[in-house]
Amino acid sequence: MRPYNFAGLSKEFANPETARIVILPVAYDATVTFKSGAREGPRAIIAASQELEYYDEETDYEVYRLGIATLPELTPVTSSPRDMLNKVKSTALFWLSQGKFIVMLGGEHLLTLGMVEAHAAQDSEFSVLHLDAHADLRLEYEGTPYSNACVMRLVWEHVPVVSAGIRALSREEAEFIRERNLPVFSAMEVKKNLVNVIENILANLKDKVYLTIDLDCFDSGQMPAVGTPEPGGLDWYEVLAIVKAVAEKKRIIGFDVMELCPQAGLVAPDFLAARLVYKLLSYIFAP
Repeated sequence: MRPYNFAGLSKEFANPETARIVILPVAYDATVTFKSGAREGPRAIIAASQELEYYDEETDYEVYRLGIATLPELTPVTSSPRDMLNKVKSTALFWLSQGKFIVMLGGEHLLTLGMVEAHAAQDSEFSVLHLDAHADLRLEYEGTPYSNACVMRLVWEHVPVVSAGIRALSREEAEFIRERNLPVFSAMEVKKNLVNVIENILANLKDKVYLTIDLDCFDSGQMPAVGTPEPGGLDWYEVLAIVKAVAEKKRIIGFDVMELCPQAGLVAPDFLAARLVYKLLSYIFAP
């Protein structure tokens, strides 16, 4: 039996003191707008990651050798979403101060704000690449701005945001995008002209990038285990093409993979999420 951590790594490669990379699981989904269960996502990703191959054939690299330490699951704060975000932020700030590259596993997408705030507290000269089915640009939802339906509006107040894969948004969000001329690329645009969209994404990103992936950016046929599925999303290779180009041309300073909502008896989505995390690390750190 492998140790219960991301990728089932031995102590030599899973020590938080020596690992270059830390995995932060956050079991929280208090503000989801449709189906709950994303709080179970981090555990499902870690469980599925036990079956990962350590060698990445595309990069000819074994990123685990840098050390990937899995931190204790961040337990929910129930007093308020803002208090939960503060807990994410303070935890991230500690590990950033130790020089670690942080990967957050969610949990709901609102949590991304805490990670962005932590990175911005150190250096705000970065932008966010946001892969998602939903724009998440509402000013408020059900009377509060602290909702996963508003997270990119909140992030946008700190740093620039580039979004791709979008295929569900409100009139309010569409008008906000037009008024601000925001770089938002629909799933249809990606599918019609992937190369052109990648060029535009790169042109709109700063040199340093925080990457946030809501798993509903994928087509629901490949990723049905999400809280708010939308038809017509991106496929595995389209997502990889985007993130690989960004990793090659920019410096990715951290990332998260959010909104896995595990389904009993269906493990393929869990493994997709785990493989995505390892693939991203391979792109980012391969020489």
